[in-house]
Amino acid sequence: MTTTTDLRTVPRPGPRPAPRRSGRTGARHAQPSRPLSRLWRGSLEAPRWERPALLALLVGTALLYLVDLGATGMGNTFYAAAVQAGTQSWEALLFGSLDSSNFITVDKPPASLWVMALSGRIFGFNAWSMLVPEALMGVASVALLRAAVRRWAGPGAGLIAGTALALTPVAVLMFRFNNPDAMLVLCMTAAAYAAVRAIDAAATRAGVRWIVLTGALLGLGFLTKMLQAWLVVPAFVLVIVLAAAVTWRRRLLLLVAGLGAMLASVAWYVLLVDLWPTSSRPYIGGSTDNSFLDLVLGYNGLGRIFGGEGNAGGNAGPGGGGNTGFGGSTGITRMFNESFGSQISWLLPAALIVLVAGLWLTRRAPRTDRTRAALVLWGGWLLVNGLVFSFMNGTVHAYYSVAMAPGLAGTLAVGGALLWRRREELLPRLALAAALGATTAWSVVLLRRTPDFLPWLRWVVAIAGAVAVLLVLAGLVTRRTWTRRALPVVLLAALLAGAGGTVAYAADTATTAHSGPVPSAGPSTGNGMGGFGGGTPPAGQRPAGAPQGGAGGMGGLGLGSTTSAAVTSLLQSSDTRWSAAVIGSQSAATLELSSGTAVMAIGGFSGTDTAPTLAQFQALVAAGDVHYFISSGDGGGMGGGGMGGQGGSDSVGSQITTWVKAHYTATTIGGTTVYDLTQPTS
Repeated sequence: MTTTTDLRTVPRPGPRPAPRRSGRTGARHAQPSRPLSRLWRGSLEAPRWERPALLALLVGTALLYLVDLGATGMGNTFYAAAVQAGTQSWEALLFGSLDSSNFITVDKPPASLWVMALSGRIFGFNAWSMLVPEALMGVASVALLRAAVRRWAGPGAGLIAGTALALTPVAVLMFRFNNPDAMLVLCMTAAAYAAVRAIDAAATRAGVRWIVLTGALLGLGFLTKMLQAWLVVPAFVLVIVLAAAVTWRRRLLLLVAGLGAMLASVAWYVLLVDLWPTSSRPYIGGSTDNSFLDLVLGYNGLGRIFGGEGNAGGNAGPGGGGNTGFGGSTGITRMFNESFGSQISWLLPAALIVLVAGLWLTRRAPRTDRTRAALVLWGGWLLVNGLVFSFMNGTVHAYYSVAMAPGLAGTLAVGGALLWRRREELLPRLALAAALGATTAWSVVLLRRTPDFLPWLRWVVAIAGAVAVLLVLAGLVTRRTWTRRALPVVLLAALLAGAGGTVAYAADTATTAHSGPVPSAGPSTGNGMGGFGGGTPPAGQRPAGAPQGGAGGMGGLGLGSTTSAAVTSLLQSSDTRWSAAVIGSQSAATLELSSGTAVMAIGGFSGTDTAPTLAQFQALVAAGDVHYFISSGDGGGMGGGGMGGQGGSDSVGSQITTWVKAHYTATTIGGTTVYDLTQPTS
């Protein structure tokens, strides 16, 4: 049995194919001259169906991500408040401050906030101006993934990859939301496309330019969500070493150029922040020493992997090892558990099967074989991200898995296309049957986790999957004509079995409003923590007035998900630098969005950042910079508006609260306890 049939090697220039003649008129098919005709037809070398299919994919993706987008509202109020601040202050835009008076930043780099805030400056700050850039990033990610896969695996594989990414439930969620993950995925996917172009042009100056662009895009990804953007680097390095058709010296040059560009595109911002006088910039939220580098290496770096540094989750988060709100217990099966499973794993068994089979079938191919290179690129992306998310002990949420989606889609498309081309052979046909069977079985399991959601769908998936597997295996024992004619039935059944569940969850996600910092795609499994990522509770199980996504999620913990009109009016009447101070960023964000004023978030997101100290707060009050202090403990919930409440009796928040209560008089306004810091009791 041959093992090199249909393998793609380094493309070589050849004569341009002769123009085809029409079967009816015999006229030559010239390149269409009108712009609309060229848009619809594409190049002469492309199949006739490719361009219309691509346009349908992109238009369909845009509709899926954009229709009824405003129903999401402000989404994650934590980032929405920072976007609003960026529309009010250029300094807040630069640093990613939570408030326009630049007291403290969000606990992530600001690149995604730059895009949303600039949109707000152009079109006015509202839900649409904030969320439309995220949706368009999704469309761009689909287009770039399709283009990258197409170069090495063909037009059919490219369209399959783009479609799989567009319909992944967690991708639908994140491209309709204002967390940083939409821009993270776009940066990584664009970097992968640039890396593919760099390898194809490795022997030329264009190759160096493309690899520099790859590094710069990974740097931009770092400024979006720090080290998570660099989880794809091992796959990029490996594919350059294996597949670039140049000498070792040239490959090393490409790697050095890419690494240099990646570091340079990050270093300027790290130096700008850490060399800027701390007295004239906001506190770096999430850090322990008010430095960007500490945030990178601590809370958002090693703390995420090993726990600690303000992180909780895995086996240590609220709810213990089975806590789905923080990803559930660590281990190789985490991507299939109650938290992650319905977000990303619908096609994961099939992707792993075709990856192993594809690497085996290409084991004897030339070093520069493009099919194997594609499997290494997308499969490496999938495996590294999946393993890191599976075993990290720090805070992890199921929506992080959107970073796996391009790798999963690319692996499935490349490996599936290879197996389909070689379906007349024993191993590819068995692998196809195994992939279809595993996908069908796992889809049924996932659908059973939400028994009230389209209960008939699991039967459709099961029957279609069984039909597809039987027909694929039938080709092993007979070569009769009917088995060849059954190919359309196989494809239709495989489509229903493989895509039925994920399409249904994607549609449910697109038609459901989500809010809070930890949203979840698809219908609720009933095993999560509401706004902490367990899915959207059914309407009958939500508290009155709470948005879908779980009792207001974490938006304004201790203050509720909304602010009373009386409190809003009170803050708007203030002319101080900060209209109010409150414990925790979530509560501050709710107040900022309702009033349009700057609110000091004492203690940052978790309520435990050492900003400000008691002495610093007393000095700001004495200078007349803070008008009101709003108590966070009156509304129940979790206290301080952050993950850790007020951080214990010895935290900065508790110290400040005690001091305020001792020196100022409490007043109840709109059901909220407010202290006027301009009127001391003594």
